[in-house]
Amino acid sequence: MAADAQETTPDGGPKHVAIIMDGNGRWAQKRGRPRLFGHQAGARRVRDIVEACPGQGVKYLTIFAFSTENWKRTQTEVSGLMALFRRYIVREARALLTKGVRVRFIGDRIRLDEKLVAMMDELELLTSHNDLVHLTVALNYGGRDEVTRAAKRLAYEIEQGRLTHKDVDAETLSRFLDTHVLPDPDLVIRTSGEARISNFLLWQSAYAEYEFVDTLWPDFTPEEFARVCASYAARDRRFGAVKT
Repeated sequence: MAADAQETTPDGGPKHVAIIMDGNGRWAQKRGRPRLFGHQAGARRVRDIVEACPGQGVKYLTIFAFSTENWKRTQTEVSGLMALFRRYIVREARALLTKGVRVRFIGDRIRLDEKLVAMMDELELLTSHNDLVHLTVALNYGGRDEVTRAAKRLAYEIEQGRLTHKDVDAETLSRFLDTHVLPDPDLVIRTSGEARISNFLLWQSAYAEYEFVDTLWPDFTPEEFARVCASYAARDRRFGAVKT
């Protein structure tokens, strides 16, 4: 969506928050536990933040669960994460449905296990009529990969004669992105003290505000989430214009 189509809550807070959930491994390491222990704690934290969204006026929450680069991690960690995603869907499906959460997954599903993909499809269908909070999970997702896949689909449409090069603009390309049904994020949060965007929502975050917090993701509480949302509301957003 175009920058001027971004929304805010009545008190100026963010309508769409995207989170790079970083720090699970370090959280576990501090406790002398394996990295997967930290990922498990991080998955539990997701529930807390999703439940906190309505109170902050946040209707859309997008979380970075597994990147296209995360396949470089050890086989043990990758396998453990995939198993965790399956368990999360089984454990949380009913609660997400009853609490009005609509779930979507973005990213390239080709490399994912067929059973996991089937579970993702089922959860999307199960929650498709919910509208209180729209939770988008980025799984095997990378910003560059998403734009590349969108460009390929756009090129195919031109090849088939359904579009011409004259039809191609930013709005057209946006329609081919994984997030085409979502508004652009207003606020992107990264936990753990790292100050980089790690290939997350590159196109969509062109006009987003960023907040880099030192807290490791499993320790990122609803109270801190509220503080960051309040900080966003105090910012002066001009989208490239100059106040007169």
